[in-house]
Amino acid sequence: MYPEDLRYTSEHEWARREGEAVRVGITHFAQDSLGDIVYVDIPGPGTAVNAGQPFGEVESTKSVSDLFSPVTGEIVERNGALEEAPELVNQDPYGKGWMIVITPSQPAQLDTLLTAEQYEAFLAGGGH
Repeated sequence: MYPEDLRYTSEHEWARREGEAVRVGITHFAQDSLGDIVYVDIPGPGTAVNAGQPFGEVESTKSVSDLFSPVTGEIVERNGALEEAPELVNQDPYGKGWMIVITPSQPAQLDTLLTAEQYEAFLAGGGH
C-alpha cells in the first residue's frame, strides 16, 4: 500500500527523491483519514521550508490540517492543479495529488525519514 521508493514522516507526508529535488505529498493514510479534500493551501516557488515545520494546509470536509515539510530547503514548484481539483489528493496521493517540489539544502535529511516498512509499523502501532 505504501510505495517502497518513498520516504515518510510521522506527520504522514511522503518524499520522493528526483535528482537534486524532493517531491512531497501526503500519504494514503492521511488522505483517507481526512476524507474529501476541498482545498489545498500551498506556497509557491522561492518559499523557504524547514524540516518538521508546517508549509501549508489541507482542508477537508472534516478538518483543516497542517502540511509538514520532510526536509529543509526551498520550494521550486507547486502543484497548481490542486487549486482547481483538490480531490486529486484523494484520488492519486502518490501521483497527480503531489503538493510541492523542494530543493533540499541538506539532501541527507531524506535518508533519516521513515522507510515504507517503518511507516507501516508506525501506523500499526497506533501512530496518528
